[in-house]
Amino acid sequence: MDINQFDYELPKELIAQTPLKERSSSRLLILNKNTGKIKHEHFYNIINYLNKGDVLVLNDTKVIPARLIGEKEDTKAVIEILLLKELGEDNWECLARPGKRLKVGTIVSFGNGLLKAKLTEKLDDGIVHVKLIYDGILMEILDKLGTMPLPPYIHEKLEDQSRYQTVYAKYDGSAAAPTAGLHFTKELLKQIEEKGVIITYVTLHVGLGTFRPVEVENILDHKMHSEFYIMSKETADILNKAKEDKRRIVAVGTTSTRTLEAIATDNDGKFKECSGNTSIFIYPGYKFKAIDALITNFHLPKSTLVMLVSALAGRENVLNAYKEAISEKYRFFSFGDSMFITGDDI
Repeated sequence: MDINQFDYELPKELIAQTPLKERSSSRLLILNKNTGKIKHEHFYNIINYLNKGDVLVLNDTKVIPARLIGEKEDTKAVIEILLLKELGEDNWECLARPGKRLKVGTIVSFGNGLLKAKLTEKLDDGIVHVKLIYDGILMEILDKLGTMPLPPYIHEKLEDQSRYQTVYAKYDGSAAAPTAGLHFTKELLKQIEEKGVIITYVTLHVGLGTFRPVEVENILDHKMHSEFYIMSKETADILNKAKEDKRRIVAVGTTSTRTLEAIATDNDGKFKECSGNTSIFIYPGYKFKAIDALITNFHLPKSTLVMLVSALAGRENVLNAYKEAISEKYRFFSFGDSMFITGDDI
């Protein structure tokens, strides 16, 4: 399957650089996955497209201020480190720039020694493993020294760090936000619950894959990244009952989708309390086992996320919807507008 089948032209001015003042005032493109029919809305009206009894699944991961600027202790050369994944006992997988300057044993110091990172292993593509050295509580130190790791296509400074965080973020561990959830406010979630929609949560810590383009011509040759997920017994029970009753499961974001589909794939279409790492790659031809509908953002050309939504709604339907969103001047990517892919009439 050719990567160019998932390409499209996007004017640079449509890449959203800052979040809107009001989270839920973003635009919402409704796409019927069966017919390709499109409708234009605003996100605060998403409640009109959710049904009593639906299960809305959100990813409650929390972005950590994972971008750190420090210097090598020996040469004072400036080094940037992005914490990607905790490996246990203060060992972390990181993206280091410039990685060529680092050797095993190198120590990078941050905040005049408040935090140090000793390189323990050097892998490919700038990925390194480090041992963090500090006194106190790591997350408090990161709050002082780190910044939010915004995607490389965002060039504006983020004035309010909380805007790259969902209002329901709970568990520290992500190197990027599950951006489909950024449109929700606490008030909107309360209204959705009052309508009779069941809201439940999974956790998937978003990692390196968010920053990595697909660099192969045939997408089947792409090596998918691995990310850590958790599902509680309560969520598993809610989802299994919904499946029994033939009620819709609506995923918020591709991260929630990958978690649900990975677990359902491993358990014959069922859900259970579990945790682990998934490298599931969803592209056209994939048969969905968990979700019925998806709230998502507009994704980068040739990305695995465009492939995932194309698997759900059909490549032609998705690219046609993107074309219309561009003509209607929708805002794209992390701080951009949203899309709801549904099988219901619109």
